[in-house]
Amino acid sequence: MTRRAVAVVTMFAGLLILASCGSGVSSTTTSEQQSTAGAEASLRAQGFTRVTLRIRHADGNVEEHCVWLADSELERQQGLSEITDPLIAGGEAMVFSFDADSDRTFWMKDTLLPLSIAWIDAAGAFVGAADMGLCPAGTTNCPRFPAARPYRLAIEIAQGRLQDWGIGPGSTATLAEAC
Repeated sequence: MTRRAVAVVTMFAGLLILASCGSGVSSTTTSEQQSTAGAEASLRAQGFTRVTLRIRHADGNVEEHCVWLADSELERQQGLSEITDPLIAGGEAMVFSFDADSDRTFWMKDTLLPLSIAWIDAAGAFVGAADMGLCPAGTTNCPRFPAARPYRLAIEIAQGRLQDWGIGPGSTATLAEAC
């Protein structure tokens, strides 16, 4: 074999060895990414879109998050049923939007991830919040979670994350452009 051929074979073998070493991403991370991608594809297939949720904290700071929007009756009924991804498929949360004041209660039927919920009135003001526990599979009489007064938006997020986003007394939230 010529030196050039040996060099090509050696380089090719080195590339094969590097390729077989993996990406450096753990199988757990890969699995989580696949779960998120699958959940996102499922939500998009059901007609959900993503919008910007603008939150003004009680101290005046403003932050924005890309969230899933449930603004049709069918989307509001489906909600986060069957979603297990704590990042909620890359949307981080789901916002249920109503055209008029609502007093609907929420429940966790077929929901696989413990959630927190915050209700926001027509002026964007915080109405209240609750941590919603899971409803056991096969149960038809799940606990219901009502708002203290009428609201226009309901924000569902992985349980315990409302505080991380600054959603609470004195905060406001509004929907903005698509993201």
